[in-house]
Amino acid sequence: MTASIDWAAVRADLQGLNLIDAPGQRRQLSRDFYWYSPILTAQLADCLADLVVKVSTEDDVRQVCAVAARWKLPLTVRGGGTGNYGQCVPLHNGLVLDVTQMCRVLAIDDGRVRVQAGARMHDIEQAVAETGQALRMWPSTWHVASIGGFISGGFGGIGSVRHGILRDPGNMLRARVMTVEREPRIIELQGDEIQQVQHAFGTNGVILDVEVALSPAIEWVHCTALFDSYRGALDFSVAASTPEIDLFLLSTVEARFSPYYVQMGALFPPDRHAAFTMVAPESMERFRALVEAHGGTISLAGTEAELVARGLPPAYECAFNHTTLQALKVDRSWTYLQVAYAQPFDPAVVDRHLALFGDEVLQHHDFARAGGAYGTFGILLVRWKDEAHQYAVMREIESQGGCLIFNPHVYTIEDGGMKAIDDQQIEFKKRSDPMGLMNPGKTRGWTPEMARDA
Repeated sequence: MTASIDWAAVRADLQGLNLIDAPGQRRQLSRDFYWYSPILTAQLADCLADLVVKVSTEDDVRQVCAVAARWKLPLTVRGGGTGNYGQCVPLHNGLVLDVTQMCRVLAIDDGRVRVQAGARMHDIEQAVAETGQALRMWPSTWHVASIGGFISGGFGGIGSVRHGILRDPGNMLRARVMTVEREPRIIELQGDEIQQVQHAFGTNGVILDVEVALSPAIEWVHCTALFDSYRGALDFSVAASTPEIDLFLLSTVEARFSPYYVQMGALFPPDRHAAFTMVAPESMERFRALVEAHGGTISLAGTEAELVARGLPPAYECAFNHTTLQALKVDRSWTYLQVAYAQPFDPAVVDRHLALFGDEVLQHHDFARAGGAYGTFGILLVRWKDEAHQYAVMREIESQGGCLIFNPHVYTIEDGGMKAIDDQQIEFKKRSDPMGLMNPGKTRGWTPEMARDA
């Protein structure tokens, strides 16, 4: 797509910016965590930016966007690169726009923070902690993940059992987006308007900065509760999914994950199933009683600082897609699936899968709210055999019990989790990326005939 481009002239147009063209660095900055999927690993292995541009100001972004439009270059925005589906992989070469140096906290007010898109989530948390506040949710990779990338590619995360998913009202407050045109413009989005760029994989505008909601800070108690059966852990978690117990994290992991959590040792033995949680101190008494009522025991309870001092991982590093990462560190023969379960959640569906799949599939579930209701989501380990087997497992899971697969082995928005073209995102793309240059190939909703010169 970019073979006929005069790259010397492009570099001249990008004069004054931080350009990276060394092959090794370009390759590193053209990848994310798609290697969780053997299917994506094969499909995306040869994708490589022609040039990476690291920006630190809005003027830098404006210059890059104008150059991309002038030369009709594919433009892919990159943050921390912690996505799992190739969101920031340039399918058609071109420019990768690295925004990680746009990382300033712009304003902290009561109940909200405004930050540049490249700011790391953990750094934001540290900044707002000085005002006694905290982020409402973040990914388990928050030490590296940028907030712009989280909004562009994320769904929810740690904190979603308390505050819902990103799209729920009140979580995302404001965003400023740069268009990709010969004369780039800034579009301001507020409230529900942000859904036009949320989970759009950076296909319809460069997010410059965002404003998200904060809540009063709580020193959460990180707990590991152990159960004799995985059904016991699930039944406990269903009972714990109530406003009566203030939780920031609720995740169950079956015993066969134990060998991959080497730091936990006897705190997560191979014959017990675990629920990893973050509990408000004032809810600990009720939490302990509920664990006991379901035949469980608490093997670990402490603040994050106390766990880290003992060389133990915080609870959030034992949940969400960190479970996949922990397993793959030890055994690369696994891959994974993401599942949404019908509500109200029936643990018997998981019992059936345990019996049906045996050692080929390991169970792990995260509990969250979406649209005001509690929900259950699975990030399952699947023993990799080949693509046909992977899709056979997916079809079987969806065949009964109302399960819906969010396929992590595809790189388009619609084929992964959305299942349908988001018309409002495509309409916004017509305004913000009229030439269709942004992250091409990642949405089936955009077709070549939609493009117009701008």
